[in-house]
Order: sequence, then structure tokens, then C-alpha cells
Amino acid sequence: MAILIGDTAPDFEADSTEGRIKFHDYIDGSWAVLFSHPKNYTPVCTTELGYTAKLKPEFDKRGVKVLGLSVDKVEDHAGWAADIAETQGTALNFPLIADSTGEVARKYDMIHPNADNSLTVRSVFVIGPDKKVKLKIEYPASTGRNFDEVLRVIDSLQLTAKHQVATPVNWKDGEDVIIVPAVSDEAAREKFPGGWNAVKPYLRIVPQPKG
Repeated sequence: MAILIGDTAPDFEADSTEGRIKFHDYIDGSWAVLFSHPKNYTPVCTTELGYTAKLKPEFDKRGVKVLGLSVDKVEDHAGWAADIAETQGTALNFPLIADSTGEVARKYDMIHPNADNSLTVRSVFVIGPDKKVKLKIEYPASTGRNFDEVLRVIDSLQLTAKHQVATPVNWKDGEDVIIVPAVSDEAAREKFPGGWNAVKPYLRIVPQPKG
């Protein structure tokens, strides 16, 4: 059964480059990104892991724990990690899970027989502190993932979880947002005393809330 946005992220226990991980315990109280790789020593994923390692301070700043997943055994990850450090200029600095039995991949519906019946597709899951799936993206093997976009979505998710707003097309942190339709004008006046720009009654633009 496919994992959908709003579902509880399946728990699992697995070995990783940073020891044994029980997923729900590991991410408890934090946001998390779980992203899969078809196998070790794949060229596109090598670039992705290196870039994600460079972004770790940005994920840390947002309270996000990052975990990679590959179908290879944990003892096989060390050589690939060395290649990542050599070719991408940044050493692996987050857990890379070993899913050699495919248990985690099956729980997260990461294996698509139409692509390959043994290798994971390149999936990205963003999981909230409530352990619910907030975002799910799948990429073909030929296209590298955009982790700047993952950070942008996390900024939106964290903002909209705290305030009754939504973020418009191509929004970036610090830009104007939209008051959600569920908030009446009366309630909005209390919540946004500085006012807003009503482009349409249902489209009310307001500066991004602080805090």
C-alpha cells in the first residue's frame, strides 16, 4: 500500500553508518528527511549525498534529521562514503541506512517493479515531529534531486504548521504569504493587525509572520 501525505511514517529498525537506528526513536521530536538510493556507487546519488552533507548545517538550523537509505550492506557503505568525500569535497555526516533485505523499501513503497523489481526508486520523504508524512517526491534514476527545494518546502511546512497561512507559487523564506480561507476577516484582523492586501476575497496577501 502506498504511503500518502498525512500517513504515519512506518517505524523500522536497521543498521546504518552511525550504528543501529530505531527510526521513530531516532527522529522523536524532530523533523526528518528520509531519502533512498538505488544502490551504492551510483553516480547521481554520489553527487546528491555530497550536496546533502554540505547542507547539513541548514538542516540542523531547522531541527531536521537527515537519513539516507541504500539497499547495500552497511559494511559496503564505507567505500562509497570515501568516494563521496573525495569527489564531492564533503564527508558523509548523517546516517546511511543499510536496507539489504528491502524491508524498509517495502514499508515505504520505494520499489517500483516497472522501474526495477529489486532497486529502490529515488524517493524523498519529509516527516514532521508528529511522525506524519508531510511531503513525498519520487524522481527517475536519471534526474538528480533538488535538495534546495527540499529545504524550501521544509521552510513552508514549518511556517504553515505554526501560523494559519499558506505559501504561494515559488515562495521563499521571508516573502509574503497567503492567509488561509479558513480564517475569517474578523479572525485575521486579530491575527494580522498590520492588515493585508485582498487581491480577491479568497486571496489575502500578508507579510510572512515572524517567530
